[in-house]
Amino acid sequence: MFDQTDPTRLQAAKRPAREWVKILSGYREPDTSRSLFELGVTLGPFVLLWALAWWSLGISYWLTLAISVVNAAFLVRLFAIQHDCGHGAYFKNRSMSDWLGRVIGVLTLTPYGVWRHTHSVHHSSSGNLGRRGMGDIHTMTVAEYRALTPFHRLMYRLYRHPVILFGLGPGYIFLVQNRVPLGLMGRARFWISAMCNNAAVLIGLGLILYFGGVMPILLIFLPSTLLAATTGVWLFYVQHQFETAHWDTDEDWQLHDAALHGSSHYVMPAVLQWLSANIGIHHVHHLYSRIPFYRLPEVLRDHAELADGNRMTIRDSFRNARMHLWDEETRRLLTFRQARAKFAQPAPVN
Repeated sequence: MFDQTDPTRLQAAKRPAREWVKILSGYREPDTSRSLFELGVTLGPFVLLWALAWWSLGISYWLTLAISVVNAAFLVRLFAIQHDCGHGAYFKNRSMSDWLGRVIGVLTLTPYGVWRHTHSVHHSSSGNLGRRGMGDIHTMTVAEYRALTPFHRLMYRLYRHPVILFGLGPGYIFLVQNRVPLGLMGRARFWISAMCNNAAVLIGLGLILYFGGVMPILLIFLPSTLLAATTGVWLFYVQHQFETAHWDTDEDWQLHDAALHGSSHYVMPAVLQWLSANIGIHHVHHLYSRIPFYRLPEVLRDHAELADGNRMTIRDSFRNARMHLWDEETRRLLTFRQARAKFAQPAPVN
């Protein structure tokens, strides 16, 4: 438990978000040897577990499936490395970062050029009520929801239901939606990114089918991909969906305030923090996205006051997953039940 009366912490908590940017800029430089090491200890086990799972097909399909489930964790970490590449935070040479991101994108089924653009939009508009719709999980305000027809309320409730968001949604995003640059249809470079990714994925699957038949696809490729996709969507969700999140109208929205106060600090056990490449330190990442993931804990060690902000435990995250509507009056995310109770309140008398 942090001492909330510590004057140093209280002073730092009041520090304007913009001031933190200058401080965090000191952590932006990647270390090439460390980046290569992190890639090796992620890609190496991923390839070895794929080979082990393939070998186990001749012993037990259940064993193959179990190995694939474990390997999903390394696929999540590969996506996190791709994520840093997209921010230009992995190598000092931007071209090296981009090409590594493209290669990893074949393994994660993510067209790198398309994703890099939509994720950049997410960073530049997160928490802005006037710029929702690209690279985010759609969140409506209480007033917007109240103005919907019953049918469209049902559609929104279905969209936000855990079965859709974390069950069907991840598979749809990575297996279907990522195949076409939706929302960017008129720009050739995004089509090239998507089609090159599709071609590389199809070649890879074709080789697997040729040498191993359909079972490696059904018991190794699909389980690890779908579980990693679900984990990724969950992590993305909890990083911006919590009761005291930060949303503003376009005219009131401030980039740095939204980054620091609208992103969570997802506190996880050490092994999960490692496998997710410290993405839980999301408030720091959003405030300065050029910091390599392996330097984020260094930021918290040097500026422990940042560890206090927007802390969310795993238990908290499950509770926050019930909140779906932003209330502009109380500046809180509400559950549908809380929103209904708000609807039932009598209008104030002038």
